[in-house]
Amino acid sequence: MSNSSTLQPASQEHNFILFAQHGWADTYHDIAYLAKALASEQTIVYTPDLGWTNTWLTIAPLIDKVEKIALEAIAAYPDLPLRIVGHSMGGLIWLEVLNRHPEWLTKVHSLVLVGSPLGGSDLGRLFDPFGWFPLIARDLGTNRRPIAEAIAAQIPTASIVGDIGNNTDGTVPIGCSQFAHANFFCLDGLRHPTLKNHPRVATTIQSFWQNPQIAPRQTDTASQLIAKLRSLDLTETDFQNFSKAKLIKTYPDQVKLWQWQSALQITHVFVSISDKYQDKCIYSAYAGWRDRKKLAEYLT
Repeated sequence: MSNSSTLQPASQEHNFILFAQHGWADTYHDIAYLAKALASEQTIVYTPDLGWTNTWLTIAPLIDKVEKIALEAIAAYPDLPLRIVGHSMGGLIWLEVLNRHPEWLTKVHSLVLVGSPLGGSDLGRLFDPFGWFPLIARDLGTNRRPIAEAIAAQIPTASIVGDIGNNTDGTVPIGCSQFAHANFFCLDGLRHPTLKNHPRVATTIQSFWQNPQIAPRQTDTASQLIAKLRSLDLTETDFQNFSKAKLIKTYPDQVKLWQWQSALQITHVFVSISDKYQDKCIYSAYAGWRDRKKLAEYLT
């Protein structure tokens, strides 16, 4: 194994390059344990440390740093395939890097995003609802789902999330990490910080690596409705207010659309599927100040 500061001579024994990227308010130490669990002695491992303080500023220089390290690694080991794992913001960074370098996609064995808020972090949007401030909240609140879906349509991609109840890992709503063509894995009981080096995450990644595939786009009624709502760039959130919502429309296959307005006049929408016993919520989002008009037009 090696880290981002040490290059090893190229060898036929080296089976792949593993990039493992930490996220916001973090350093490389914890995710290095995950990388160690995923790598063999022959694996070339990079775990770039972006600096805890730097992760609170803006994402652009972080993307530049990871891109530079990746360029050096690919130049040093041009024949080795790439396996990429990013926790939280680390996954967002790699989406941006791969978006800059589509020519790398033929080298990528797989991409694994772990608790990454690619649909736009609700916490980021709460702190900076209009995207006015050049700090990390604005960058975390950016919707990168189109980028993720374009990449996942070309290379095997997995999205791994935790669920501590109400469809959230305590930091990132599960829906914020879902996107077309991704293989989706939900691990009950795991909080957001725990995902970066938990043995169950390592096991899930290893299982995915054994048969990495591009997942087909879902075309059922519920998936199509959710895709339309996601095209509005709403802010996805947890399910805790679903019980307060009122039914506004029923679709085929027992798919239902619900609405609830908070005391602050923020409109929330929910999608459920029904069996003979109950309506099960599968999507929840709200329209922030910038998205009110789009949602109102869609609902009328």
